[in-house]
Amino acid sequence: MAGFLDRAKEQAQRGLTQGKQKLDEVQAQRAGTDLLKRLGAAYYAERRGSGSPEATQQALQALESHIAANGDGFLRS
Repeated sequence: MAGFLDRAKEQAQRGLTQGKQKLDEVQAQRAGTDLLKRLGAAYYAERRGSGSPEATQQALQALESHIAANGDGFLRS
């Protein structure tokens, strides 16, 4: 009986770990998408004359930092 419970506990732990990894992945994708939208909005505002090159550069740097930390998988979605 103890062997069965140990295996069940291990399987449950594996499931929790996989669930957390998937959640982290989805959150990183959403954050990347949001940063990409911010970059687009900053660029558009700059081109229309209501934004600044500094804001566009900051948005680009934030996006590049996110890509360096989490990869660029969200760009392919």
